[in-house]
Amino acid sequence: MSLSLYDLFMTMGPFAKFIVIVLAVMSVFSWTSAFQKWWYLSRSQKETTKFAPEFSRFLKEEQLDGAIKLAEKQKRSHVARVVGEALAEVKPLLRDRATITAADINSVERAVEREMLIVAAELKRGLGILATTGATAPFVGLLGTVMGIVNAFTGMAASGGGGSLASVSAGIAEALITTAFGLIVAIPAVWLYNYFTTKIDFLSVEMTYTSKELIDYLIKSVGSEFGRSIFTKEFQTQKASQSSGPVSH
Repeated sequence: MSLSLYDLFMTMGPFAKFIVIVLAVMSVFSWTSAFQKWWYLSRSQKETTKFAPEFSRFLKEEQLDGAIKLAEKQKRSHVARVVGEALAEVKPLLRDRATITAADINSVERAVEREMLIVAAELKRGLGILATTGATAPFVGLLGTVMGIVNAFTGMAASGGGGSLASVSAGIAEALITTAFGLIVAIPAVWLYNYFTTKIDFLSVEMTYTSKELIDYLIKSVGSEFGRSIFTKEFQTQKASQSSGPVSH
């Protein structure tokens, strides 16, 4: 006797049907989250590809005002958001550039770190659904299989062991289908989770590298143009005060 998946589902008991429905809901949530994550990361990378060359050009031409305006326009690029937060700290200082100090650069670094934490959390949003689906779907399917086999052998015992091979096979097939369905749901979720995790790690490296480059630019280029001696003097003073320590008489 050959049974289609629909016929097999219709012949399942209430508990097995419930397991299949739960797995179907998990699959829908998993694929929906994966599509949203793919769309979000694709838009972010696309905007970053447009943003990075123009932003680099502004920095090479020492046009901080243009770089700030460009970063403020880009709301989807992960890199633009991080460097934009750094430039937002510098923007008020552009009115009096000669007063930029090492403390101001430290403030920029802290602003970058805060924004990176926020962006990283947004990039990871939704991955919990994929991780949960990949980890629990096989066990949910196995639960349906265990209960199905228990019901099949209970039915055989109730009939005095006189059940035909066809009826036993149908009961076992009904039980095993939930495990198969659980694996079908879990395997793509694990693949997608690993893919997005690797992608987000790469984007995090991009944000870190770009922010460090910007900080170096602010220290070297801005400091050189508007009083580098201020940076040099203050850094040397801080270093000397840290190394000397209190003198006891």
